[in-house]
Order: sequence, then C-alpha cells, then structure tokens
Amino acid sequence: MKLLFDENLSPRLAAAFQNDSPGSTHVHLVGLGSAGDDHVWHYARDNGFTIVTKDADFHERSLISGYPPKVIWVRSGNVNTAEIEAALRDRSEAISRLDTDAELAVLLI
Repeated sequence: MKLLFDENLSPRLAAAFQNDSPGSTHVHLVGLGSAGDDHVWHYARDNGFTIVTKDADFHERSLISGYPPKVIWVRSGNVNTAEIEAALRDRSEAISRLDTDAELAVLLI
C-alpha cells in the first residue's frame, strides 16, 4: 500500500515507510503542499494512495464519498514524528487489513 502523508504530518514519515510501503510520499513532495483537500483526495484516488492525516475532514469525506482513497486518521494529540511512526508501525496489521478489506474505508489510530 502506498501512503500519502498529509501536510499536517512530517515529510520524514514518507522516507521512514519506504521499505514497508514503497512509493509512499508526502503532499509537499508531489506539489500539493498548499492544495485543498479536494486536490489531495483526487491525487490519492487517481494514483492509488491511502491518505495518512490528522485532519478529520478526510474521514468525513470518506463517509460521504466512499473510497478510494482509503484514509488512516491519526487521532493522537500533539506528539512528535517518532511517536506517530511508532503508532503506525504498532498498527501495521490493522493497516494491512484496511488495504484488503472491501468494507473498511477509514482506520483510526
């Protein structure tokens, strides 16, 4: 699964997940750093990404629009990048299920 990290997360996460999720990137690296949610959503959908975000808007949009793309909503408070990386790694099995389960659209972490 390719992950697209939203602007509210560090670009370092894209590099940290290259071995586990080859092709993952950050919105800044694909020219979407200041783009609206619509642009990010369509880019992820059109390019086979799962969005990783701290933004509730993508969760809400998935309820209305369905998927793709699927969404990983990081709901932790003010934590550092290492803690977010650890949380994602700790939930790797759930993330794999999100990728393959036709019923799941959003994973809360």
